[in-house]
Amino acid sequence: MQAMIEASFRPVEFALGPPENVSVLCPVHKVEKCADCDVDYAGLNRLSRTLHTNTNLRCPPPPNLVNKQLTQAVTNTKEEGNALFKGGLYDKAIQRYTMAANVATQRAPWEHQALLREELATVLSNRAAAYLEAGDYIASLVDAEVVIQLRRNWSKGYFRKAKVLVKMDRKSEAKEAIQVGLAFDPDNKVCSSVRLLVCAHLNFVPGTARRTRTNRFLPRQERVQ
Repeated sequence: MQAMIEASFRPVEFALGPPENVSVLCPVHKVEKCADCDVDYAGLNRLSRTLHTNTNLRCPPPPNLVNKQLTQAVTNTKEEGNALFKGGLYDKAIQRYTMAANVATQRAPWEHQALLREELATVLSNRAAAYLEAGDYIASLVDAEVVIQLRRNWSKGYFRKAKVLVKMDRKSEAKEAIQVGLAFDPDNKVCSSVRLLVCAHLNFVPGTARRTRTNRFLPRQERVQ
């Protein structure tokens, strides 16, 4: 094994950077991510900063360790976005949700990935709703798809996807999305109402004045959590 390690060993030149020489930079341009030098020390530096600022942290840390300060930061930033969303300030809400997502991704590698997935899914679900209200349907659909990838068994991602697909006049795809969501959460009344609404649109005959009672189940504004 030692022989294999030595055979594959390749020395790498680097420079130390602030704060207190705990970050690694490329030796030429003094940046942590450099295309010219073909190096990316971002992950290594994040781990280094975490260990440097937590002097009492054991190595390796316990698997159940959770950064409560970071959790609170994500929650506070998300709630700020929710307040802006409810006030109709969708662009500013999107900015706060984006910041909350960025904070969530700062979790150390050893923290439970389920927590990161849940935080990101909730924040991006809210951002999808804000994008929808702001009229940016493509961005809303992208966020909804990411939510589904993060939490496949959570109906909210499929709900977000279906709502934006209806706005994009892709109602057959919206019906498929909401049916998958209901498969995971068959008792979800909002998803059921969306499904009925989509089906009503699919059966709509141009030139007729047809209304559906399912509209009264749907909030005039998207809900965030």
